[in-house]
Amino acid sequence: MTSALKRMVVTGKEGQVVQSLLERAKQQQMFEVIALGRPQMDLSQPEGLFDAIASVQPDIIVSAAAYTAVDQAESDEESAQVVNGLAPGKLAEAAARLNVPIVHLSTDYVFDGSKSDPYLETDTVAPLGAYGRSKLAGEQAVAAATDNHAILRTAWVYSPFGKNFLKTMLKVAESRDELNVVDDQRGNPTSALDIADAVLQVAANLLDSDSRSQRGVFHMTASGEASWADFAIEIFKQSQALNGPHAVVHRIPSSSYPTPAKRPANSRLNCTKLLDVHGVQLQDWRQSAAEIVARLIQQ
Repeated sequence: MTSALKRMVVTGKEGQVVQSLLERAKQQQMFEVIALGRPQMDLSQPEGLFDAIASVQPDIIVSAAAYTAVDQAESDEESAQVVNGLAPGKLAEAAARLNVPIVHLSTDYVFDGSKSDPYLETDTVAPLGAYGRSKLAGEQAVAAATDNHAILRTAWVYSPFGKNFLKTMLKVAESRDELNVVDDQRGNPTSALDIADAVLQVAANLLDSDSRSQRGVFHMTASGEASWADFAIEIFKQSQALNGPHAVVHRIPSSSYPTPAKRPANSRLNCTKLLDVHGVQLQDWRQSAAEIVARLIQQ
């Protein structure tokens, strides 16, 4: 790394977005990405976050790590609130004290999913469950701590890393010929690698300009939409073309697959603002899914 690279501190070490940022930053050579996680930094202990951040002297902070166990949060909301609500606020306070911008990743779960069209940044938030409430609390804490922030809401994240829907589908298809997949929830399947590219560009914009318009809340998902069943069918289509695992998908309603946490029926996000303000538009989800399926099968 050269001294000319800006230093980006990102929370967490194992998450899909963190792993994607580390990979993409090496390719783009704009940022030196420093991933901070346990034991150096623990989001469940928010009071210690400033010292961990300050010791690295970042040019920008990316708040990517989160409590993501959506169903578990229903019975453990206190833990979710600490990690997703309190900790981002402390990170934003650290950003303010260090006079650097912060990029905070949030979620479609801040909405109740009742709208018929893709959600705008200005639409009323109304989380259905504990996870969504904790992520909304994090957004509010970040905004209260510093004006120098970009809150990026994304959804349906998958990647070559960690646990996610795409990897689960390929794994399950190794031993099953048929699968039931929910078909009445719609969203924008979004590659963490594409998220990483977008975060790097937004971060560069924030460092290049003091423009107020570049701060605030933005929606950041892939182009195109799908139901979970549509997503599964496309995954198996791409996999089968490469002689990988595949299965027949049967479309089912959410009522046939009950979960502790209710999911929004409409998770689609309108990302026009991100394009207009930051010049960032994520590619169609089918293209990204095909690239990741190919990468996993050819490993």
